Amino acid sequence: MTIPPEVYARRTNPPAFNVPGIVLALVVAVLVIYGGVSNLPEATQNEIVVLFGLFPGRFTEVPGHPDLVFPGGLAGKLFSLISYTFLHGSWSHAVVNAVWLLAFGSPIARRIGTVRFLLFYFACGIVGGLLHVWLNAGSLVPVIGASAAISGMMGGAARFVFLADGPLGGLGGAPYPSSAPRAQASIGRALTDRRVLIFVGVWIGLNFLFGPTGITPTGENVSVAWEAHLGGFLAGLLFFGFFDPYRTSPSGGPGNVGYGEWSGRNKLP
Repeated sequence: MTIPPEVYARRTNPPAFNVPGIVLALVVAVLVIYGGVSNLPEATQNEIVVLFGLFPGRFTEVPGHPDLVFPGGLAGKLFSLISYTFLHGSWSHAVVNAVWLLAFGSPIARRIGTVRFLLFYFACGIVGGLLHVWLNAGSLVPVIGASAAISGMMGGAARFVFLADGPLGGLGGAPYPSSAPRAQASIGRALTDRRVLIFVGVWIGLNFLFGPTGITPTGENVSVAWEAHLGGFLAGLLFFGFFDPYRTSPSGGPGNVGYGEWSGRNKLP
């Protein structure tokens, strides 16, 4: 079958600004929400954090405060596992998270689609939040920020970015061909790839280095919820396969479909 020139051009010449809409929407939400909250009176900001931030003490008994009750009850507990990802402590916190979300969320969203991306994103945020709650039971120090969910995007991306059809497939291997068949991003394959192991090792090492100390690479001393980062990253790395189903070619024959070629937008005539 002959591929029309206009179809070939559409495949090989993607737009310069090619951010999936759902990723852009999350980035805008993060920045707009912080911009709005930061302009409120300090007392109102604190109330918002109490209502929507992630407090380990909301889930477990607080030592010395057995009668402490957070607003919202059970619904507040469940909702805070998602709402905390939209709150941030400073413009630098919000902007840095937005940049990392653009970098790692975009390839994930392109690969698995909008609905699966949202489920995966918030699942990683929830797992990261729960690990933080478990390791800091009874704490009244709130966790805010999208870092756990974004860490999950990094873990999920590690499963496929180094494959032949992935964005970094040419690093340490064969050059990335635009028509390469989409390879299955299995956890076994990922954990036997030296590049993936290096990426995972460096990421975990940096979090253990800077997380507990609160010292950032810029020298700034901040409170880092490294437990939530670790939980989100491991959730993304281990569970990405559940959101990335193995698909056969449209003809039903063996092998995978091309990377992004049969998403519904780019079907050949």
